[in-house]
Amino acid sequence: MFHALKGFFVTNNLGYCGELVRTHDYDRFLLSMFLKADIREDVWAILAYNHEISKTREVVSESTLGLVRLQWWRDAVKGIYEEGTVLEHEVLKPLASAIKRHDLPREAFDKLAYAREFDLEDVLPGNIEGLLNYADFTTTPLFELIIKITGDNPAQHIIQPVAMNYALAGLLRSVKAHAKHHRVYLPEDIMQNHAVTRESLFESDGLKDVIKDIAEARLEKTKPAHIFLKGAEALSETYFKHMARHHYDVMSPQCIADPAFKVLRVFCKTKIL
Repeated sequence: MFHALKGFFVTNNLGYCGELVRTHDYDRFLLSMFLKADIREDVWAILAYNHEISKTREVVSESTLGLVRLQWWRDAVKGIYEEGTVLEHEVLKPLASAIKRHDLPREAFDKLAYAREFDLEDVLPGNIEGLLNYADFTTTPLFELIIKITGDNPAQHIIQPVAMNYALAGLLRSVKAHAKHHRVYLPEDIMQNHAVTRESLFESDGLKDVIKDIAEARLEKTKPAHIFLKGAEALSETYFKHMARHHYDVMSPQCIADPAFKVLRVFCKTKIL
């Protein structure tokens, strides 16, 4: 097993997109390593596109500029589909190749870009349904694209709950990082129930109860058949259990640190079970 695990992570000579994803989206990079080597570059192109649009809120000084940036990406993708033109960009060229090679639907890219407009509004989801919708819109289309790249029909897999739980785990683990940039994705009604405000996040004991309520509102596991979805579910459940062991104190370094043997756990659940 350990020999197989060692070989599993031989990732020399990565291209631009692969290196970008490994640096900025390591968990999805980890999941991509469960896929066949000959499609990983295409998966990394999709993930690199997702990284570019998801970082919009962090790289602009005002919402109007963010909307302009997201529109630039939509127009660039539109050019690939409608005119066959590819702008000079390290992500767009491999993205165009992946789109052509796997006949990827344009709608999924547009959904991902439009979903990121919520990041620019600086408002909290009103309730858990709002947060789950955000998790859905920002992740399910991405997972659907990846499944299609593997040669499977996304419609034949239960993708949505896996994608939503994966996104939810990531959002909860990022509460502290988001708060430092004045971003909060916690449902407003749950925060009010536990007397937590945006201003009191860093010192409120009620935050642990907020995180617990949200974690317990995640969707039921689905036992997916696709290896990528297996890995995503295993990873998110590993994170949820780790947060529970640390009493949902997402402001503590121990709670948001990687669980012990994370990679080995996901490898075993995905490759063996």
